[in-house]
Amino acid sequence: MEESSTRIAVIGIIIEDRRQAEKINSLLHQYSAYVIGRMGLPYEKKQVNIISIVLDAPMDIISALSGKLGRLPGVSSKALYSRAGMAEREEGKP
Repeated sequence: MEESSTRIAVIGIIIEDRRQAEKINSLLHQYSAYVIGRMGLPYEKKQVNIISIVLDAPMDIISALSGKLGRLPGVSSKALYSRAGMAEREEGKP
């Protein structure tokens, strides 16, 4: 995979149903080749867990992972993409 075909992204995950932890970890393991880092924070006051995942992956991989996570009951996820790599793509446009 060419480096220019990947993007840096952060997926934010909020877990309201802790019973989904095993499924979340399984998904993250499936995509572990793309994961640069992970940070998890329990927030006991609101009874939620927050996880940030940093990826270097093609956009379709990032979207797929974020979508699969967000479809789990009691789990919300959102991807934030870097602009890095966009200049090279835009230079090639007419």
